[in-house]
Amino acid sequence: MPRLSIGTATAKLRLAQPFRIAGYVFETADVLIVTLNDGVHIGRGEGAGAYYLGDDIDHMCAAIEGARAAIEAGPTREELRQILPPGGARNAVDAAMWELEASRAGRPVWALAGLESAPGPIVTTFTVSADTPEAMATTATGYTGARSLKVKLTGDVELDLARVAAIRAARPEVWLGVDGNQGFVRDDLDALVAGLRRHAVSLLEQPLARGRDADLDGYRSPIPIAGDESLLSLADLPGARGRFDVVNIKLDKCGGLTEGLLMAAEARRLGLGVMVGTMIGTSLATAPGFILGQLADLVDLDGPTFLARDRSPGVVYADGTLHAGPEVWGSGAASAA
Repeated sequence: MPRLSIGTATAKLRLAQPFRIAGYVFETADVLIVTLNDGVHIGRGEGAGAYYLGDDIDHMCAAIEGARAAIEAGPTREELRQILPPGGARNAVDAAMWELEASRAGRPVWALAGLESAPGPIVTTFTVSADTPEAMATTATGYTGARSLKVKLTGDVELDLARVAAIRAARPEVWLGVDGNQGFVRDDLDALVAGLRRHAVSLLEQPLARGRDADLDGYRSPIPIAGDESLLSLADLPGARGRFDVVNIKLDKCGGLTEGLLMAAEARRLGLGVMVGTMIGTSLATAPGFILGQLADLVDLDGPTFLARDRSPGVVYADGTLHAGPEVWGSGAASAA
């Protein structure tokens, strides 16, 4: 691959409303934007990192600077996996490499990724931030076209079940999943799961803290359990079987679409379900996940919906679905000015 020049920029994205999960409240989100240029073609990518790993904007920028010479030498995407570790910096560079490659080939990213046809709209969950049960029910009602909702919990079993009950009463027709965000301990699970079953909850995501995964050994939940914070990259998947039923692949955790595709294939080989999630970011961050989402059982790509303002052109949410058209990213037509 010819030599490249890499450009970086940062942006502080303002959220429309505070976003609450177990242990955190977010009002803004910092992202890194990477541009790769070979003099004729360009590629773009956005990374947010993972807050719970300390993968913040300073860390991502330092990682790029430390690897600048190796990236500008023009590695392949597979070689990039050895140059940068999993995380937001690699995710941003990987996305830029996919778009650059598509531009050089004159083919869209979806074709390079092995999809048989152009990706179409996919059902995505819409997330209900933790709040009072009444406020969360109001939020759920506001997602008028949603077919699928994901409820953020905080680790208080009684309060969390009241939250779920209020949302289920407000939206009896939707698919419902919950996200513990590492807020519970093993002794909470029996009461939590029993209560979730009463409200027809179909997925329990990351109930226990990363590092406490062995506490799930021997636990048989009637509700599928998804691993998120516990399953960062391809290297974590061998330990997933017997503890988790579903792998939540986030490109900011694993380091990009290249690794995400490998994770999806390995999860299938292990007999695990595939979920695609996201950190908060713009449509530029969501579009690569949309490609991976075509191969997933569950899709949770609502990051741009939390923003006071998204980029344009942006992804489209309609009737509970997400669509990222070629005008957003990866069309195969991007060229340097």
